[in-house]
Amino acid sequence: MKKLQEILKNRPFNYEVIRHERPLLSAKDGADYFGIEIGQTAPTLILKTNKGFFAFIISGAHEKVDFEEMSDVLECSSVKLASRKEVKKVTGYEVGSVPMIGLDLPCLIDKQLFKYDFIYGGIGYNDYTLKIEPRALKELNEDIKLLDF
Repeated sequence: MKKLQEILKNRPFNYEVIRHERPLLSAKDGADYFGIEIGQTAPTLILKTNKGFFAFIISGAHEKVDFEEMSDVLECSSVKLASRKEVKKVTGYEVGSVPMIGLDLPCLIDKQLFKYDFIYGGIGYNDYTLKIEPRALKELNEDIKLLDF
């Protein structure tokens, strides 16, 4: 949490770190818990490609990722979800709690998230959620690519 505090320190973004009693393991869990639209949930997926790993912050409104489409967008011959072990090795975090900001990976962001005032996603701990303005994602991540997904 210290890394998150350093990243957000003196930044002009409205945000809130919210503690909850139980892990929120799906977009539906998050939407139900916070009483928000499922599209406001923003899980961070780690993609493994032949060009390396990418963080993909996707709106929870999507039921699945079209890996063939992602392959075209990224100009990669192969794209798939990283395994639990790979996610932990590459990010230092467990699947389900990968933070939306602060990763040292190229970042893909679903444009659909920008239609909301706030989005909700991981901060690295499964009993905390970050509520933040989506515009912050563009400034607080590396090598950004926005996707119409």
